[in-house]
Amino acid sequence: MNSTDFTSLLARTRLAAIVRGRSADASLRTVLTLVEEGVILIEVSLNTTDACDVIAQAARRVGQDAFVGAGTVVTSDDLLRARDAGASWIVTPALGDAVPAAVRARVPVLAGALTPTEAVAAMAAGATAVKLFPASAGGPAYLRALKDPFPDMPLVPVGGVDAESVPAYFSAGALAVGVGSPLVGDAPHGGDLKELRHRARTFRAVCDRQEERP
Repeated sequence: MNSTDFTSLLARTRLAAIVRGRSADASLRTVLTLVEEGVILIEVSLNTTDACDVIAQAARRVGQDAFVGAGTVVTSDDLLRARDAGASWIVTPALGDAVPAAVRARVPVLAGALTPTEAVAAMAAGATAVKLFPASAGGPAYLRALKDPFPDMPLVPVGGVDAESVPAYFSAGALAVGVGSPLVGDAPHGGDLKELRHRARTFRAVCDRQEERP
């Protein structure tokens, strides 16, 4: 998948799930359940137990039905491990070695940034889009303020985004949203998959409604 394809996926699906778990088996079940519920962009954080094995198994089992990425990618070594495991895109918590390493490896990268200077630096480094993190620090109003000087910058708020705040982020100009615990809950630690399905359907419905806006 190239950067253009990844940007199109973000714009179409509007939702990326973030899986970070203490149990490798539960984390894999979480990924597969999300895919069954139509969430096709899923980031497995590298601080998940046996993360690369989870990524490898998930990527193999979902095939072309979804796109498994790696999150909390900080170093160039992290990038290589994630890519070799089968991650088709990566997410960084901040600017660092992983961003140029991903660009060199031609792996789409959602680069973490918060300030205007960091966001501009992320795009200058070749990021596919900017992960506005932690989005809860400024909320939708802060994202809207960033869009004033940078109307074409692809921004994906992550951190503290719940179903209730999704419409406000899209109204402010978000390309998509990245959601961790408000979506996956305790499922990656062995929690209830039935509740996970319910939350996935809720987030899908909210994001689909944003697609319908003119």
